Parts: sequence; structure tokens; C-alpha cells
Amino acid sequence: MKHCLELWKLFSVFFRIGLFTFGGGYAMISIVEEACVERRHWITQEEMDDLIVVAESTPGPVAINCATFVGAKQGGFPGAVCATLGMVLPSFLVILALSRYLDRLLMLPLIAHAFRGVKLAVGILILDAGRRLLLRLPEKPLPLMIFSVSLCSILVIDYLSQRLSSTVLLLAAVGVSLLCRAIWKGGTDQ
Repeated sequence: MKHCLELWKLFSVFFRIGLFTFGGGYAMISIVEEACVERRHWITQEEMDDLIVVAESTPGPVAINCATFVGAKQGGFPGAVCATLGMVLPSFLVILALSRYLDRLLMLPLIAHAFRGVKLAVGILILDAGRRLLLRLPEKPLPLMIFSVSLCSILVIDYLSQRLSSTVLLLAAVGVSLLCRAIWKGGTDQ
């Protein structure tokens, strides 16, 4: 019975996150962190930081990968299924319900303005997730250098209006990190 309650709690927490968060995985990171680290202590802050890196590096949406990991840690395979379903089901149900009427709804000025407001809120949620990650960045030369080079690269690429996959930037950061680690292997751990 206790196991069923834990599974229900996983499902309901991630269902609420999925239902009330717009903007995809990056917008959900702060809310997942608040729910799973700060309020329920299902995972540690260090696990959350690692989870974001792994969730971004593996196939699939970041928020779903986060839900699956937390669910698996809390309840094994059934927990992973419950948390993942909880995260996915709200979006599926909303899209299913709106799909027939979305074009007509977006023609209504009130709805169109509401979606503009949602876009702004999503941007703020993504910036908040980035701010939280930046504040936890280790104050060591290698992570700061990778962050600075990546940020400058993204800004230059965006300014030049070039399309470059975030995967390429991710792989470049991994390559630089491994190269620097190999160079500094004899020194202090970076």
C-alpha cells in the first residue's frame, strides 16, 4: 500500500508540473528542482545538477528525462513509468483537446495576447534555470573557461545569423574539457 502511495505521489507531482508549466524542458528545470530537491528531498542538489547534464545529453526532452530519473530513483521501474506518464499526460491531453480548435482559438485577440504573455513567462523560466546553473558553476578555471567560450560562441553565431546545432556546441565543450583535463592531468583536478 505504501508503495502505491509513493507511485501516486510521483505521478501527481509530475502531472502538476507538466500541467502548469509551459515552454518545455528548460522552462521546467527550475520547477522540477524546487519540487524534487527543495520540497520533497527526492534527490540532492548535486544529483539535480548531474541530472540536467545527463538529461540534456541523452535523447528525448529534458523534462521527461528528469522525471524518469527521479521516478526510477524513488520507485524503481514502476516509479519511472509513473513519473514519466505524469509529466507527459497533461501535454498530451491539452493538445488532444485543443487540436480541433487551436487555429480558431488563436484568431481570438484575447487568446493571442495570452500566448504572448506565456512566451514571456517561458523566457523568464528558462533564464531562471540558467541563472541557477550558473550560480552553482564551480569556481575553477576549466568550467568558467568552457562557459565563457560557449556563451561567446553562441552570441557570435547568433549575431552572424548562422545555424549551428546545440549538439555541436555540446560536443565541442566535451572535447575542450577532455583536452584540458589531459593537459592538466599532472596538476590539480579541474
